Amino acid sequence: MPSNVEIKASIVSLSDFKKKAKELSRTEGEELIQEDVFFNVPNGRLKLRTIKDVKSELIFYDRPDQEGPKHSEFYTTPIDHPSSFKETLGRAVGVKGILRKVRTLYMVGQTRVHVDQVEGLGDFMELEVQMQDGQSIEEGQKIADDLMGKLGVSKKDLISVAYMDLLLKKQSKASQE
Repeated sequence: MPSNVEIKASIVSLSDFKKKAKELSRTEGEELIQEDVFFNVPNGRLKLRTIKDVKSELIFYDRPDQEGPKHSEFYTTPIDHPSSFKETLGRAVGVKGILRKVRTLYMVGQTRVHVDQVEGLGDFMELEVQMQDGQSIEEGQKIADDLMGKLGVSKKDLISVAYMDLLLKKQSKASQE
């Protein structure tokens, strides 16, 4: 089963962060326009991710809500007809929410560095250290911590929950005002 060690944080300066990510990856990055439809499930998170002009896949993952590096296990299934799949699954279990973002992806070694501009939330970064066979979670956490330092990410900027959780909290707060 695939797994990774992940860190999420808000970004103070989008341009500064992208510059550092470009330098570390030695690439311009790849821009991906994504829509994640989250479904109501009893455990973990289930989302249909559609990347414009690229692909769609159903992703189930489970990880703790904590700041700093966290281990995540995930399963993916390619989806050929995302619109009808979204409709069917939405009717069966309900849609929790929809998240839209522009993601710039940089690869640094075995780590996916994401620069995310999330609609309705702002700018974030995400590190996903893709665990290799036989590699310990501690090794993945060390890689993530080291890269976090090189990218200038401060512990005060770390977030412990998924973007969807942040968006739902913001929407709930706005509806109560």
